[in-house]
Amino acid sequence: MASSAPAHRRPVTVRCPFCSRLNRVDLARLADGPRCAECSRPIRLDRPIQATEADLDETIRTASVPVLVDFYADWCGPCKVMAPILDDFAQAKTGEVLVLKVDTDRNPVLAGRHDIRGIPTLVAFRSGKEIRRVSGVTQRAMLDSLAGLA
Repeated sequence: MASSAPAHRRPVTVRCPFCSRLNRVDLARLADGPRCAECSRPIRLDRPIQATEADLDETIRTASVPVLVDFYADWCGPCKVMAPILDDFAQAKTGEVLVLKVDTDRNPVLAGRHDIRGIPTLVAFRSGKEIRRVSGVTQRAMLDSLAGLA
């Protein structure tokens, strides 16, 4: 009997931006249009997702793909320059990399735990462990290398 399940699952755990419930999403099935199990609204992974102290560690630990975290603040000029570059990267690498954003003003404990000394700082994780980081505005071409894709 043939199975309709994908041959290679790529799960990630992400928070719904509408109701805040953690959801397990299989990146191998993004074409099916994942929806939140609580509120049924769409979960979009083609853009950076806000992360907080409540979910960042779980998301990084359980991700089957590299995770790129942007530590930023709304008032930061270089962070505003970096935002459209990250948007473009997240869209181009949907299903290959999970892009998260952490507001350091709202999540100072996370900033301290990850030793963030300047913003923007991009930190790449694979298999739950930090693999690389860079501070300051980074060119789009560098993001593949940072996330371990090049």
